[in-house]
Amino acid sequence: MENYVYTAVGKDGKKVKGTISAANESRAMAALKEQGLLPTKVGKETAFNKEINISIGAPVKPRDLSVFCRQFQSLLAAGVGIVEALEMLSDQTENKAFAKAIRETQGAVQKGSTLAEAMKENPKVYPPLLINMIEAGEASGSLETALERMSVQFEKSAKLKALVKKAMMYPIVIIIVAFGVLIAMSVIVIPQFVEMFKDLGSELPGITKAVMAFSDFIIHRWYLLILIIVAAIVLIRMFAKTEVGQVFFGTVSMKLPIFGTLAVKNASAAFARTLSTLIGAGIPLSDALDITGRSMKNILFRRALLEAKKEVERGSGLSEPIRRCGLFPLMIPQMIKIGEETGNIDGMLMKTADYYEDEVEIATASLTTLMEPMIIVVLGAIVGVLVLAMYMPMINMYSGLENL
Repeated sequence: MENYVYTAVGKDGKKVKGTISAANESRAMAALKEQGLLPTKVGKETAFNKEINISIGAPVKPRDLSVFCRQFQSLLAAGVGIVEALEMLSDQTENKAFAKAIRETQGAVQKGSTLAEAMKENPKVYPPLLINMIEAGEASGSLETALERMSVQFEKSAKLKALVKKAMMYPIVIIIVAFGVLIAMSVIVIPQFVEMFKDLGSELPGITKAVMAFSDFIIHRWYLLILIIVAAIVLIRMFAKTEVGQVFFGTVSMKLPIFGTLAVKNASAAFARTLSTLIGAGIPLSDALDITGRSMKNILFRRALLEAKKEVERGSGLSEPIRRCGLFPLMIPQMIKIGEETGNIDGMLMKTADYYEDEVEIATASLTTLMEPMIIVVLGAIVGVLVLAMYMPMINMYSGLENL
């Protein structure tokens, strides 16, 4: 099988570009015609005509998936067929990687695959949560409901991610600004004092010597600093990919002052929302726990949910293993227990998700307010130390003259 780049005309008369896999050019053209496209140009994919898609992180963001599910559900509710709806969605999607995946999904559905089976061919674009929900929706005849639930799920997920990113921006700003001030003063201000200190000929205070040594290092050996920073980033990233590293950073993220509470509330909201969505779609609790567990970013929560799945399969209730793992706030197992007793676990989890999503929003706003004065304090402390180091020799000199 080889990849072929094509230009074709769709049923609506619009020009469509993309790639398709086929045994040869003739098969590629035949496959395009089966998809309802009229190929005008087909050729082998090369380094010069290959579609380039530059993306940072995941090729498709939760916000894109939310819009996709919302529009898909609206088209189906209006009586548009799945194949036609996918064609319309691929034309409307600006993300090239996503548009390409939708076209491939449309082609697979045209050939007889179910929508879920077609989506499984693009696991990097369609998350397991969406695929399982689509599969459950197709099996129960409630595809529109499944899409509506997933649009809400991705919308909430995107909102939580944006809130957490906003909270994390302040410490990053502190570090960058503080480092910039330190470098600027070390390169521009401190060297002007060095010659003057040499002329004094007196013993310099330890803090002044340290600052002068740091300034000399920045000016003459700056490349070593860059190498150290790059090496540290690479080593940390490599360590973070190991199981030990994931456990370490997962534990640290929960223990950090202020940020730890935010991380736990964010994980609790994601857990409750995802599990509620899956159970509400009719997916068995064991399978829902497996999918939810694998979607958790923190390995500690992931392990706890996969262990809870094993206990549920042995006949245990869900509330007990959730309480015993000690990771979630007490409200989570209590609400699950009420749901087990009333037969409404998904409803109780949905309420819990709403509560913790509000808590994340409040915690983020509080953190933002708290970090603003901290930026001033940290920058003031750095500048204060540098100023003190520069003026202490002169203060000592004046004190010595007064004693004469």
